[in-house]
Amino acid sequence: MSDANDLYVDPDRARFKLLKDLDRETPANMLNLIRLREKAEYTDGREATGAEAYAAYGRESGPIFRGVGGSILWSGTFEFTVIGPPEEYWDIAFIAHYPTAQAFLDMVYNPDYQKAVVHRQAAVLTSRLERFQPREVGAGFGE
Repeated sequence: MSDANDLYVDPDRARFKLLKDLDRETPANMLNLIRLREKAEYTDGREATGAEAYAAYGRESGPIFRGVGGSILWSGTFEFTVIGPPEEYWDIAFIAHYPTAQAFLDMVYNPDYQKAVVHRQAAVLTSRLERFQPREVGAGFGE
């Protein structure tokens, strides 16, 4: 069954171009929110759960992610939506840090990463990927 949310697995060309036009020399933190398919949808017909396919993506893409200097700043388990659509939930949530935005692009263009991403595409029903530039943290909200 398809719904409008399953359009958010990969960036479209226009959004990816806008991302590439941003400053590439500054550090980048990427907020990842992932909802998995119950059953993965591989184009070659292989069978796996969404969780199994996403785990394969992690195993294969992890060395490339770490190779460009990437690290996970935060990871959490979803509990409850306080503000937002109550039916919206995430199976996986984390913030990935890249020493530069160019490092993220280097990962995405790596041929081995492009092979690994088929697992992500098969696993993910919908997702959000938001780029943030790190800043100094203050004692309160918005500081």
